[in-house]
Order: sequence, then structure tokens, then C-alpha cells
Amino acid sequence: MEEPGAAAPPPGPRSLLPSRQFLCSRKGQLLAAESVLSFIIFICYIASLVTSFFMAPLLEFLLALFLFFAYASKLNEKFKGLYWPLSDFLRCVTAAIIYFAISIAAVSRYNDGASKAAGVFGFVATIVFAIDFYITFNDLVAFLKQGSSESPEERKSEDEVSDSDSD
Repeated sequence: MEEPGAAAPPPGPRSLLPSRQFLCSRKGQLLAAESVLSFIIFICYIASLVTSFFMAPLLEFLLALFLFFAYASKLNEKFKGLYWPLSDFLRCVTAAIIYFAISIAAVSRYNDGASKAAGVFGFVATIVFAIDFYITFNDLVAFLKQGSSESPEERKSEDEVSDSDSD
């Protein structure tokens, strides 16, 4: 016979770690890479002459870390009011654009090594964020196609019902 507490994970710091299944998933690996790259870029900008650029990597690091733990703890299944793929898509698009812009500025204007390193890591982060928003965009398109697959008669009857309520 099994003990009742044998299946439950032990309490403590280990329960805060994401599951191995999520860490091995494509989304988990992308979010982990985004978090690590954003943190490295943040450290490089802090050590460089371009301290005015350090806020963008810090915000992206915190957002990527939040989404990493939100997806790992399945908050996206608990909070249905927020459409998670759309917010993730917007975060990835803005991050890719911002990283590309500040990386060009850091590499072309500043001569210190930390700025150059931050720029190079920024270009790598741009590619990672672009891959993530491409994959997320494909998920959004699949969702929108699934939502538009209902017949026109069903949509028409729903419109008639909503029009009669507004009188």
C-alpha cells in the first residue's frame, strides 16, 4: 500500500521550481532564454558607459520571469480574463524592437567593451524574442481561425438576438 503523502512533493523551496515538463517544453526554454539574456544584458549595461539603456533589459527580465513562473504554475489556466498568448505576443514584439534599437545604438556609438557585449547579446535576444513572437503569432492565427469556423447562420442568429436586447 502507498502512503497518502507519497505522491505529494515535499514542502519547501523545491515546490517553487517549475516542473521538468515545462522546462523541457519549447515555451519554457524560450522564456528561460529570454530571462537569462535579459539579465546578462542588464548587467552589461550597468557595467558600461551606457547606463541610460539599463531599464529596458530590467523590465524585460522581470516580465519574462513573471511569465515563466505564470506559465509554469499554470496561472494562464486559472485566470481566463486575460488572453495570455496575446499579451505574450505584444511583449515579444516590443522587446524585439527595443532590443534591436538599443543594440544598434550601443554597438555603433560607444567604444567600451561592456557596451559592445550588451549590443551583441541584444542582437541575440532580438532573435530569441523574434522566434518567440513568430511561434506565438502562429498560435494566435490558429485560435482566430478556430473562432471564425462557425457558420454564418450562427453568427447571424447571435446578432439578431443581441439587436433585440438593445431595444
